[in-house]
Amino acid sequence: MTAQVRLPDADATRAWGRELAALLRAGDLVVLTGDLGAGKTTLTQGLGQGLGVRGQVASPTFVIAREHPPLPRPDGTRGPALVHVDAYRLGSLDEVEALDLDSALDEAVTVVEWGAGWVEGLTDDRLELRLERPHGGVGDDVEDAAAGERVLTVHGVGERWAGVVLPGAPAASHASHEEGRA
Repeated sequence: MTAQVRLPDADATRAWGRELAALLRAGDLVVLTGDLGAGKTTLTQGLGQGLGVRGQVASPTFVIAREHPPLPRPDGTRGPALVHVDAYRLGSLDEVEALDLDSALDEAVTVVEWGAGWVEGLTDDRLELRLERPHGGVGDDVEDAAAGERVLTVHGVGERWAGVVLPGAPAASHASHEEGRA
C-alpha cells in the first residue's frame, strides 16, 4: 500500500498525525524520513496528541529516544505509549541495537526519525513515511518551519497495512505493492 498526501503547512501535518494515531496500535513501527525541517517531529507531535500521551513531543536528537506514557482516557482505559527515537546521530547498527527498541515494541507505538536502513529488521510490518518540502520558496528556510507545503508519501509494509485507508487518501489512490520496498 502506497499513498501520497499533500499537507499545506505544519498545522495540517500535525492534524494528519492526529488522524493517523486513530489507526495505530501497540506494536506499530513508523519510520520517518525527510530532510531537516521537513516536518518529522511536527508529524510526531500530532501522533502524540492523537494517542493521548503525556509530555511535550519534541525532537529527541540529543537524547536519542523518549518514551511518552499514555494518559488515561475518559473511560479509564489507556492507549499505547509512544516511543520517539531520532536515529540521526547513530553511527552503527550496534548503537541502534543498544537502544533495545524491540523490548518495548509490543507495548508502544514506536516512531523512528531518520530510521530508514536501521530499524526495518525490528518487525515484518511497518509504516514508512517520507516527508518532502518543495525548495526555492516559502518554507525553504528551516527557521520558517511552520510555513510551506509538505508532500507525504506513505508506504505500508506487511500484512498489518494491507488495505488500510490512510487519512486524506481516498481508497482508489492506494496502489498495491509486494511486501518490502517498492
